[in-house]
Amino acid sequence: MNTSHSTQQTLSPDQALDLLKEGNRRFVSGQPAQPRMTNAKLRGLLAHEQRPFCVLVGCSDSRVSPELLFGRGLGDLFIVRNAGNVVDLAAMGSIEYGVAVLGAPLVLVLGHERCGAVEAAVKVVREDAVFPGSIGQMIEPIIPAVLRAQREGHDDLLEHSVRANVHRVVDQLRTTEHMLQAPQREGRLKIVGARYDLDDGNVEFFD
Repeated sequence: MNTSHSTQQTLSPDQALDLLKEGNRRFVSGQPAQPRMTNAKLRGLLAHEQRPFCVLVGCSDSRVSPELLFGRGLGDLFIVRNAGNVVDLAAMGSIEYGVAVLGAPLVLVLGHERCGAVEAAVKVVREDAVFPGSIGQMIEPIIPAVLRAQREGHDDLLEHSVRANVHRVVDQLRTTEHMLQAPQREGRLKIVGARYDLDDGNVEFFD
C-alpha cells in the first residue's frame, strides 16, 4: 500500500501502524513494496515540506534498515538511529520535532535480535566489563533493562534484555516526556515497541 505525500498528513496512529505492518509482511514474503524514491514530482513536493507518518527510533546496526524492513520511501519515516536505540537529549529533541512540528501520528521504538549495544550492557552486568572511549557512557542507559531481565530469571539474557530495553524506552516516551502527553491523550499519537528478527526479517510489534 503506497501512501502519497498529501494523504500522510491525515493518517491516524492505527493507520500508520498498519502501513508498517503491511510493509514488513511484504518484505518477509520477498515481495517488498516499490516506493517512489525516484519520482520527480514527489521529490519536488518533499523539497519544500516533509510530513512523515512515523518517527522511528532504531539501532545503528547496518543490518537493520527501516526503509527496507517496512517498504517505505522518501518522506515516510523520520528516523532517529543510534547504537542500542536509546533516547538521549539529541534523540529526544528529534522525536519531539517529528511529533510536534512534523505531525507524525506514530512513534515506533525498534530493537533487534543480537543487538551489539545490548550485548555490551549484558557484559557489564555479568562480567563487570569496561569499554573504551564513549562506548561505556553510551550503553549506561541500557543497563537497567539488563538488570530487569536478569531479575526475571530469563535463560536467554541477551534476547530478553533487547525486549526490556524497548519496553524501557517506550515507557520513557509515554510517561515522562511532556510534549508527547497531550497528543497521546487526544488520540493523535501512539507510541509502540517492536523487535526485528535478523534471521527471518519479521518485525514483532508489542506494547
